Amino acid sequence: MRRFDASDADFDRAFDAFLAERRGMPADVDEAVAGVLEAVLTEGLDAVLRYTERFDRVRLTEETIRVTPREFRAGLDACPNEVRDAIAFAAARIRAYHERQRPADARFVDDAGVELGWRWTPLEAVGVYVPGGRAAYPSTVLMNAVPARVAGVERIAMVTPPGRLEPAVLAAAHEAGVSEIWRVGGAQACAALAFGAGPIRPVDKIVGPGNAYVTAAKRRLYGIVGIDALAGPSEIVVVADAANDPAWIAADLLSQAEHDPAAQSILIAEDPAFAAAVADEVDRQLKALGDAAAASWRDHGAVVMAPLEDAPGLVDRIAPEHVEFATEAPERLADRVRHAGAIFLGRYAPEALGDYVAGSNHVLPTSRSARFSSGLSLYDFIKRTSIIRCDAAAFQALAGPTEALARAEGLPAHARSVSIRRNAPPRGPSPRSGGG
Repeated sequence: MRRFDASDADFDRAFDAFLAERRGMPADVDEAVAGVLEAVLTEGLDAVLRYTERFDRVRLTEETIRVTPREFRAGLDACPNEVRDAIAFAAARIRAYHERQRPADARFVDDAGVELGWRWTPLEAVGVYVPGGRAAYPSTVLMNAVPARVAGVERIAMVTPPGRLEPAVLAAAHEAGVSEIWRVGGAQACAALAFGAGPIRPVDKIVGPGNAYVTAAKRRLYGIVGIDALAGPSEIVVVADAANDPAWIAADLLSQAEHDPAAQSILIAEDPAFAAAVADEVDRQLKALGDAAAASWRDHGAVVMAPLEDAPGLVDRIAPEHVEFATEAPERLADRVRHAGAIFLGRYAPEALGDYVAGSNHVLPTSRSARFSSGLSLYDFIKRTSIIRCDAAAFQALAGPTEALARAEGLPAHARSVSIRRNAPPRGPSPRSGGG
Protein backbone atom coordinates (compact mmCIF):
# COMPACT_ATOMS: atom_id res chain seq x y z
CA MET A 1 0.00 0.00 0.00
CA ARG A 2 1.30 3.43 -0.94
CA ARG A 3 0.91 6.58 1.15
CA PHE A 4 0.61 10.04 -0.37
CA ASP A 5 0.29 13.47 1.17
CA ALA A 6 -1.17 16.21 -1.01
CA SER A 7 0.98 18.78 0.82
CA ASP A 8 4.23 17.17 -0.37
CA ALA A 9 6.10 19.08 -3.06
CA ASP A 10 6.42 15.89 -5.14
CA PHE A 11 2.79 14.79 -4.72
CA ASP A 12 1.49 15.52 -8.23
CA ARG A 13 4.30 13.67 -10.00
CA ALA A 14 4.23 10.69 -7.64
CA PHE A 15 0.45 10.36 -7.62
CA ASP A 16 0.15 10.62 -11.41
CA ALA A 17 2.84 7.96 -11.80
CA PHE A 18 0.90 5.71 -9.41
CA LEU A 19 -2.31 6.14 -11.41
CA ALA A 20 -0.48 5.40 -14.67
CA GLU A 21 0.77 1.99 -13.54
CA ARG A 22 -0.55 -0.90 -15.63
CA ARG A 23 -2.71 -3.37 -13.75
CA GLY A 24 -3.48 -6.90 -14.90
CA MET A 25 -2.70 -6.77 -18.64
CA PRO A 26 0.05 -9.18 -19.79
CA ALA A 27 1.98 -7.84 -22.76
CA ASP A 28 1.58 -10.91 -24.99
CA VAL A 29 -2.20 -11.22 -24.74
CA ASP A 30 -3.19 -9.44 -27.94
CA GLU A 31 -1.07 -11.57 -30.25
CA ALA A 32 -2.40 -14.79 -28.74
CA VAL A 33 -5.98 -13.59 -29.02
CA ALA A 34 -5.54 -12.64 -32.69
CA GLY A 35 -4.67 -16.24 -33.50
CA VAL A 36 -7.70 -17.58 -31.65
CA LEU A 37 -10.09 -15.22 -33.43
CA GLU A 38 -8.69 -16.05 -36.87
CA ALA A 39 -8.97 -19.79 -36.19
CA VAL A 40 -12.60 -19.54 -35.08
CA LEU A 41 -13.43 -17.36 -38.08
CA THR A 42 -12.02 -19.92 -40.52
CA GLU A 43 -12.69 -23.21 -38.71
CA GLY A 44 -15.79 -22.46 -36.66
CA LEU A 45 -16.80 -24.93 -33.98
CA ASP A 46 -13.75 -27.16 -34.49
CA ALA A 47 -11.50 -24.32 -33.35
CA VAL A 48 -13.77 -23.49 -30.41
CA LEU A 49 -13.65 -27.11 -29.20
CA ARG A 50 -9.89 -27.35 -29.74
CA TYR A 51 -9.11 -24.21 -27.76
CA THR A 52 -11.52 -25.23 -25.01
CA GLU A 53 -9.64 -28.51 -24.61
CA ARG A 54 -6.26 -26.72 -24.68
CA PHE A 55 -7.05 -23.89 -22.29
CA ASP A 56 -9.75 -25.36 -20.05
CA ARG A 57 -8.73 -29.03 -20.28
CA VAL A 58 -12.30 -30.02 -21.03
CA ARG A 59 -13.24 -32.07 -24.09
CA LEU A 60 -16.60 -31.02 -25.47
CA THR A 61 -18.59 -31.95 -28.55
CA GLU A 62 -21.29 -30.25 -30.55
CA GLU A 63 -23.79 -32.18 -28.46
CA THR A 64 -22.33 -31.31 -25.03
CA ILE A 65 -21.32 -27.69 -25.50
CA ARG A 66 -24.84 -26.43 -24.83
CA VAL A 67 -26.46 -26.58 -21.39
CA THR A 68 -29.61 -28.66 -21.77
CA PRO A 69 -33.03 -27.65 -20.43
CA ARG A 70 -32.78 -30.54 -17.95
CA GLU A 71 -29.45 -29.26 -16.61
CA PHE A 72 -30.87 -25.77 -16.46
CA ARG A 73 -33.84 -26.98 -14.44
CA ALA A 74 -31.70 -29.13 -12.13
CA GLY A 75 -29.41 -26.21 -11.35
CA LEU A 76 -32.36 -23.97 -10.67
CA ASP A 77 -33.87 -26.54 -8.31
CA ALA A 78 -30.54 -26.93 -6.49
CA CYS A 79 -30.28 -23.22 -5.71
CA PRO A 80 -31.14 -22.55 -2.03
CA ASN A 81 -34.42 -20.72 -1.52
CA GLU A 82 -32.70 -17.85 0.29
CA VAL A 83 -30.44 -17.26 -2.70
CA ARG A 84 -33.30 -17.59 -5.20
CA ASP A 85 -35.28 -15.04 -3.22
CA ALA A 86 -32.30 -12.66 -3.19
CA ILE A 87 -31.88 -13.09 -6.95
CA ALA A 88 -35.57 -12.32 -7.53
CA PHE A 89 -35.31 -9.29 -5.22
CA ALA A 90 -32.25 -7.96 -7.03
CA ALA A 91 -33.72 -8.64 -10.48
CA ALA A 92 -36.90 -6.74 -9.64
CA ARG A 93 -34.92 -3.70 -8.53
CA ILE A 94 -32.60 -3.83 -11.56
CA ARG A 95 -35.62 -4.20 -13.84
CA ALA A 96 -37.41 -1.23 -12.27
CA TYR A 97 -34.30 1.00 -12.45
CA HIS A 98 -33.69 0.27 -16.12
CA GLU A 99 -37.36 0.63 -17.06
CA ARG A 100 -37.07 4.26 -15.97
CA GLN A 101 -34.30 4.79 -18.53
CA ARG A 102 -36.55 3.98 -21.49
CA PRO A 103 -36.51 6.91 -23.94
CA ALA A 104 -39.49 8.03 -25.99
CA ASP A 105 -39.85 8.02 -29.76
CA ALA A 106 -40.47 11.49 -31.19
CA ARG A 107 -41.79 13.15 -34.34
CA PHE A 108 -42.04 16.90 -34.95
CA VAL A 109 -42.30 19.42 -37.80
CA ASP A 110 -39.70 22.18 -37.80
CA ASP A 111 -39.92 25.76 -39.10
CA ALA A 112 -39.06 24.66 -42.65
CA GLY A 113 -41.96 22.22 -42.69
CA VAL A 114 -39.66 19.18 -42.50
CA GLU A 115 -40.93 16.30 -40.40
CA LEU A 116 -38.11 14.92 -38.27
CA GLY A 117 -37.82 12.47 -35.44
CA TRP A 118 -36.34 9.29 -34.13
CA ARG A 119 -37.43 5.89 -32.98
CA TRP A 120 -35.78 3.39 -30.67
CA THR A 121 -35.59 -0.34 -31.40
CA PRO A 122 -33.97 -3.16 -29.44
CA LEU A 123 -31.05 -5.23 -30.67
CA GLU A 124 -32.06 -8.67 -31.91
CA ALA A 125 -29.43 -10.83 -30.19
CA VAL A 126 -26.94 -10.20 -27.39
CA GLY A 127 -24.16 -12.39 -25.99
CA VAL A 128 -23.45 -12.22 -22.26
CA TYR A 129 -20.03 -13.33 -21.04
CA VAL A 130 -20.12 -14.64 -17.46
CA PRO A 131 -16.70 -15.34 -15.91
CA GLY A 132 -15.79 -18.60 -14.24
CA GLY A 133 -12.73 -19.26 -12.14
CA ARG A 134 -12.48 -17.56 -8.76
CA ALA A 135 -16.19 -17.42 -8.00
CA ALA A 136 -19.71 -17.76 -9.35
CA TYR A 137 -21.25 -14.48 -10.41
CA PRO A 138 -25.06 -14.53 -10.54
CA SER A 139 -24.96 -10.74 -10.22
CA THR A 140 -23.09 -10.53 -13.53
CA VAL A 141 -25.92 -12.42 -15.22
CA LEU A 142 -28.54 -10.10 -13.74
CA MET A 143 -26.74 -6.85 -14.48
CA ASN A 144 -26.14 -7.76 -18.12
CA ALA A 145 -29.20 -9.77 -19.07
CA VAL A 146 -32.01 -7.98 -17.20
CA PRO A 147 -31.46 -4.62 -18.98
CA ALA A 148 -31.27 -6.46 -22.30
CA ARG A 149 -34.60 -8.12 -21.63
CA VAL A 150 -36.13 -4.83 -20.48
CA ALA A 151 -34.96 -3.29 -23.77
CA GLY A 152 -36.79 -6.00 -25.71
CA VAL A 153 -33.83 -8.11 -26.89
CA GLU A 154 -35.32 -11.38 -28.10
CA ARG A 155 -32.30 -13.67 -27.86
CA ILE A 156 -29.79 -13.59 -25.00
CA ALA A 157 -26.97 -16.11 -25.40
CA MET A 158 -24.82 -16.67 -22.33
CA VAL A 159 -21.30 -18.09 -22.48
CA THR A 160 -19.31 -19.21 -19.46
CA PRO A 161 -16.14 -21.31 -19.11
CA PRO A 162 -16.77 -25.07 -18.84
CA GLY A 163 -16.93 -26.66 -15.44
CA ARG A 164 -19.54 -26.92 -12.75
CA LEU A 165 -22.40 -24.55 -13.40
CA GLU A 166 -23.25 -22.97 -10.09
CA PRO A 167 -26.95 -23.22 -9.19
CA ALA A 168 -27.03 -19.50 -8.36
CA VAL A 169 -25.79 -18.63 -11.86
CA LEU A 170 -28.45 -20.81 -13.45
CA ALA A 171 -31.12 -19.33 -11.19
CA ALA A 172 -30.05 -15.84 -12.21
CA ALA A 173 -30.09 -16.82 -15.89
CA HIS A 174 -33.62 -18.13 -15.50
CA GLU A 175 -34.77 -14.98 -13.68
CA ALA A 176 -33.16 -12.73 -16.28
CA GLY A 177 -34.64 -14.49 -19.31
CA VAL A 178 -31.45 -15.94 -20.80
CA SER A 179 -32.33 -17.87 -23.96
CA GLU A 180 -29.38 -20.28 -24.15
CA ILE A 181 -26.18 -21.14 -22.27
CA TRP A 182 -22.94 -22.39 -23.83
CA ARG A 183 -20.01 -24.01 -22.02
CA VAL A 184 -17.24 -21.99 -23.57
CA GLY A 185 -15.06 -19.17 -22.27
CA GLY A 186 -12.09 -17.02 -23.19
CA ALA A 187 -11.37 -15.43 -26.54
CA GLN A 188 -12.88 -18.43 -28.35
CA ALA A 189 -16.26 -17.72 -26.72
CA CYS A 190 -16.21 -14.11 -27.91
CA ALA A 191 -15.23 -15.25 -31.41
CA ALA A 192 -18.08 -17.80 -31.47
CA LEU A 193 -20.55 -15.10 -30.49
CA ALA A 194 -19.22 -12.71 -33.12
CA PHE A 195 -18.79 -15.07 -36.09
CA GLY A 196 -21.02 -17.98 -35.18
CA ALA A 197 -19.65 -21.48 -34.61
CA GLY A 198 -21.68 -24.59 -35.30
CA PRO A 199 -24.84 -24.38 -33.17
CA ILE A 200 -23.77 -21.05 -31.66
CA ARG A 201 -25.40 -18.37 -33.81
CA PRO A 202 -23.80 -14.92 -34.04
CA VAL A 203 -25.08 -12.01 -31.96
CA ASP A 204 -25.17 -8.26 -32.47
CA LYS A 205 -23.38 -7.25 -29.29
CA ILE A 206 -21.19 -8.85 -26.61
CA VAL A 207 -21.41 -7.64 -23.01
CA GLY A 208 -20.03 -8.84 -19.72
CA PRO A 209 -16.65 -8.81 -17.96
CA GLY A 210 -13.80 -11.26 -18.42
CA ASN A 211 -10.08 -11.66 -18.05
CA ALA A 212 -7.40 -9.95 -20.14
CA TYR A 213 -7.96 -12.38 -23.02
CA VAL A 214 -11.68 -11.66 -23.13
CA THR A 215 -11.03 -7.92 -23.05
CA ALA A 216 -8.48 -8.18 -25.87
CA ALA A 217 -10.92 -10.26 -27.92
CA LYS A 218 -13.71 -7.72 -27.46
CA ARG A 219 -11.36 -4.93 -28.53
CA ARG A 220 -10.49 -6.77 -31.74
CA LEU A 221 -14.09 -7.76 -32.46
CA TYR A 222 -15.52 -4.27 -32.08
CA GLY A 223 -16.99 -3.25 -35.41
CA ILE A 224 -17.93 -6.82 -36.25
CA VAL A 225 -20.17 -6.75 -33.21
CA GLY A 226 -20.89 -4.08 -30.64
CA ILE A 227 -19.32 -4.33 -27.20
CA ASP A 228 -20.18 -2.77 -23.89
CA ALA A 229 -16.73 -1.65 -22.74
CA LEU A 230 -13.15 -2.81 -22.26
CA ALA A 231 -13.29 -3.84 -18.63
CA GLY A 232 -10.21 -3.60 -16.47
CA PRO A 233 -9.63 -4.58 -12.83
CA SER A 234 -12.14 -3.23 -10.33
CA GLU A 235 -11.45 -0.05 -8.35
CA ILE A 236 -12.89 2.00 -5.53
CA VAL A 237 -12.15 5.36 -3.94
CA VAL A 238 -13.51 6.07 -0.46
CA VAL A 239 -13.60 9.69 0.71
CA ALA A 240 -14.12 9.54 4.46
CA ASP A 241 -14.10 11.92 7.41
CA ALA A 242 -13.02 11.02 10.93
CA ALA A 243 -16.60 10.49 12.13
CA ASN A 244 -16.67 7.08 10.41
CA ASP A 245 -15.99 3.73 12.04
CA PRO A 246 -12.57 2.70 10.63
CA ALA A 247 -13.76 -0.91 10.38
CA TRP A 248 -16.58 0.10 8.04
CA ILE A 249 -14.26 2.00 5.73
CA ALA A 250 -11.70 -0.80 5.74
CA ALA A 251 -14.40 -3.28 4.76
CA ASP A 252 -15.47 -1.04 1.88
CA LEU A 253 -11.91 -0.80 0.59
CA LEU A 254 -11.49 -4.57 0.73
CA SER A 255 -14.83 -5.20 -0.96
CA GLN A 256 -13.12 -4.40 -4.24
CA ALA A 257 -9.64 -5.67 -3.36
CA GLU A 258 -11.01 -9.20 -2.98
CA HIS A 259 -12.09 -9.27 -6.64
CA ASP A 260 -8.65 -9.50 -8.18
CA PRO A 261 -4.96 -9.04 -7.31
CA ALA A 262 -4.96 -6.17 -9.82
CA ALA A 263 -7.94 -4.37 -8.25
CA GLN A 264 -7.34 -0.96 -6.68
CA SER A 265 -8.63 0.59 -3.44
CA ILE A 266 -7.83 4.18 -2.46
CA LEU A 267 -8.72 6.03 0.72
CA ILE A 268 -8.83 9.85 0.74
CA ALA A 269 -8.87 11.30 4.25
CA GLU A 270 -7.72 14.44 6.01
CA ASP A 271 -7.31 13.13 9.59
CA PRO A 272 -3.99 11.26 10.03
CA ALA A 273 -5.13 9.31 13.09
CA PHE A 274 -8.28 8.15 11.31
CA ALA A 275 -6.34 7.14 8.19
CA ALA A 276 -3.90 5.14 10.32
CA ALA A 277 -6.79 3.42 12.07
CA VAL A 278 -8.33 2.44 8.74
CA ALA A 279 -5.00 1.06 7.50
CA ASP A 280 -4.62 -0.98 10.69
CA GLU A 281 -8.16 -2.28 10.30
CA VAL A 282 -7.47 -3.26 6.70
CA ASP A 283 -4.50 -5.33 7.86
CA ARG A 284 -6.66 -6.98 10.50
CA GLN A 285 -9.50 -7.82 8.12
CA LEU A 286 -7.11 -9.12 5.47
CA LYS A 287 -6.32 -12.08 7.70
CA ALA A 288 -9.76 -13.49 6.95
CA LEU A 289 -9.54 -12.92 3.19
CA GLY A 290 -7.67 -14.63 0.39
CA ASP A 291 -4.43 -13.88 -1.38
CA ALA A 292 -6.13 -11.76 -4.04
CA ALA A 293 -7.18 -9.09 -1.56
CA ALA A 294 -3.78 -9.04 0.12
CA ALA A 295 -1.98 -8.66 -3.22
CA SER A 296 -4.37 -5.94 -4.36
CA TRP A 297 -3.91 -3.85 -1.23
CA ARG A 298 -0.14 -4.42 -1.15
CA ASP A 299 0.53 -3.62 -4.81
CA HIS A 300 -2.21 -1.18 -5.79
CA GLY A 301 -3.80 0.20 -2.62
CA ALA A 302 -3.22 3.75 -1.43
CA VAL A 303 -4.00 6.18 1.37
CA VAL A 304 -4.06 9.82 0.28
CA MET A 305 -3.91 12.52 2.91
CA ALA A 306 -5.63 15.66 1.66
CA PRO A 307 -8.22 18.21 2.77
CA LEU A 308 -11.67 16.84 2.03
CA GLU A 309 -12.43 20.01 0.08
CA ASP A 310 -9.78 18.84 -2.39
CA ALA A 311 -11.28 15.35 -2.71
CA PRO A 312 -13.50 16.06 -5.77
CA GLY A 313 -10.48 17.18 -7.77
CA LEU A 314 -8.55 14.08 -6.75
CA VAL A 315 -11.49 11.86 -7.64
CA ASP A 316 -11.64 13.42 -11.10
CA ARG A 317 -7.94 12.68 -11.59
CA ILE A 318 -8.52 9.05 -10.65
CA ALA A 319 -11.83 8.75 -12.61
CA PRO A 320 -12.72 5.64 -10.61
CA GLU A 321 -15.25 2.92 -11.24
CA HIS A 322 -16.80 3.54 -7.80
CA VAL A 323 -16.47 6.38 -5.31
CA GLU A 324 -18.00 6.58 -1.84
CA PHE A 325 -18.47 9.87 -0.01
CA ALA A 326 -18.75 8.75 3.60
CA THR A 327 -19.03 12.27 4.96
CA GLU A 328 -21.53 14.68 6.42
CA ALA A 329 -23.58 16.31 3.62
CA PRO A 330 -21.91 14.12 0.96
CA GLU A 331 -23.64 15.89 -1.94
CA ARG A 332 -21.65 19.02 -1.20
CA LEU A 333 -18.51 17.21 -2.36
CA ALA A 334 -20.03 14.68 -4.75
CA ASP A 335 -21.80 17.33 -6.82
CA ARG A 336 -18.39 18.65 -7.83
CA VAL A 337 -17.25 15.30 -9.28
CA ARG A 338 -17.32 14.95 -13.05
CA HIS A 339 -15.55 11.61 -13.61
CA ALA A 340 -16.85 8.51 -11.80
CA GLY A 341 -18.75 5.39 -12.82
CA ALA A 342 -21.00 5.40 -9.75
CA ILE A 343 -21.20 7.66 -6.69
CA PHE A 344 -22.34 6.35 -3.30
CA LEU A 345 -23.56 8.98 -0.85
CA GLY A 346 -23.39 8.78 2.93
CA ARG A 347 -22.23 6.34 5.57
CA TYR A 348 -24.93 3.76 4.83
CA ALA A 349 -24.35 3.44 1.09
CA PRO A 350 -21.47 0.96 0.76
CA GLU A 351 -20.48 0.06 -2.77
CA ALA A 352 -21.54 -3.56 -2.16
CA LEU A 353 -25.19 -2.48 -2.36
CA GLY A 354 -24.55 -1.29 -5.89
CA ASP A 355 -22.95 -4.60 -6.81
CA TYR A 356 -26.12 -6.50 -5.99
CA VAL A 357 -29.45 -4.95 -5.13
CA ALA A 358 -29.48 -1.15 -5.28
CA GLY A 359 -30.87 -1.44 -8.81
CA SER A 360 -28.33 0.63 -10.71
CA ASN A 361 -25.95 -1.29 -12.95
CA HIS A 362 -22.65 -2.55 -11.58
CA VAL A 363 -21.01 -2.83 -15.02
CA LEU A 364 -19.06 0.42 -14.87
CA PRO A 365 -16.12 2.11 -16.61
CA THR A 366 -12.69 1.16 -15.25
CA SER A 367 -9.07 2.17 -15.88
CA ARG A 368 -9.95 5.90 -15.88
CA SER A 369 -12.45 5.47 -18.73
CA ALA A 370 -15.10 7.19 -16.59
CA ARG A 371 -13.62 10.34 -18.14
CA PHE A 372 -15.47 9.54 -21.36
CA SER A 373 -17.88 6.65 -20.82
CA SER A 374 -20.79 5.50 -18.68
CA GLY A 375 -21.90 2.29 -17.07
CA LEU A 376 -24.05 -0.33 -18.75
CA SER A 377 -27.66 0.70 -19.18
CA LEU A 378 -30.79 0.19 -21.23
CA TYR A 379 -29.18 2.36 -23.91
CA ASP A 380 -26.62 -0.38 -24.61
CA PHE A 381 -29.37 -2.65 -25.89
CA ILE A 382 -31.35 -0.24 -28.05
CA LYS A 383 -30.47 1.84 -31.07
CA ARG A 384 -31.87 5.06 -32.46
CA THR A 385 -33.03 5.47 -36.05
CA SER A 386 -33.57 8.95 -37.51
CA ILE A 387 -36.81 9.75 -39.36
CA ILE A 388 -37.01 12.40 -42.12
CA ARG A 389 -40.03 13.33 -44.25
CA CYS A 390 -40.31 16.25 -46.72
CA ASP A 391 -43.21 17.40 -48.83
CA ALA A 392 -42.58 19.52 -51.94
CA ALA A 393 -42.54 22.81 -50.04
CA ALA A 394 -40.19 21.55 -47.34
CA PHE A 395 -37.91 20.08 -49.99
CA GLN A 396 -37.61 23.48 -51.69
CA ALA A 397 -36.57 25.05 -48.38
CA LEU A 398 -33.69 22.58 -48.01
CA ALA A 399 -32.70 22.00 -51.63
CA GLY A 400 -30.55 25.06 -52.32
CA PRO A 401 -28.19 24.74 -49.34
CA THR A 402 -27.98 20.97 -49.88
CA GLU A 403 -26.95 21.39 -53.52
CA ALA A 404 -24.41 24.08 -52.64
CA LEU A 405 -22.76 21.91 -50.00
CA ALA A 406 -22.71 18.84 -52.25
CA ARG A 407 -20.97 20.79 -55.02
CA ALA A 408 -18.51 22.27 -52.52
CA GLU A 409 -17.57 18.75 -51.51
CA GLY A 410 -17.13 17.62 -55.11
CA LEU A 411 -20.03 15.17 -55.05
CA PRO A 412 -22.03 15.83 -58.26
CA ALA A 413 -24.40 12.87 -57.84
CA HIS A 414 -25.44 14.19 -54.45
CA ALA A 415 -26.11 17.58 -56.00
CA ARG A 416 -27.98 16.06 -58.93
CA SER A 417 -30.30 14.06 -56.65
CA VAL A 418 -31.51 17.47 -55.39
CA SER A 419 -31.33 19.57 -58.57
CA ILE A 420 -33.25 16.99 -60.59
CA ARG A 421 -36.21 17.60 -58.29
CA ARG A 422 -35.94 21.38 -57.86
CA ASN A 423 -37.56 22.47 -61.11
CA ALA A 424 -39.69 19.39 -61.74
CA PRO A 425 -43.46 19.57 -61.29
CA PRO A 426 -44.84 17.69 -58.28
CA ARG A 427 -45.58 14.07 -59.02
CA GLY A 428 -48.08 11.74 -57.45
CA PRO A 429 -47.51 8.06 -56.76
CA SER A 430 -46.74 5.87 -59.74
CA PRO A 431 -49.63 3.58 -60.65
CA ARG A 432 -47.18 0.69 -60.77
CA SER A 433 -45.88 1.35 -57.28
CA GLY A 434 -49.23 1.27 -55.54
CA GLY A 435 -48.24 4.45 -53.71
CA GLY A 436 -45.43 2.74 -51.75
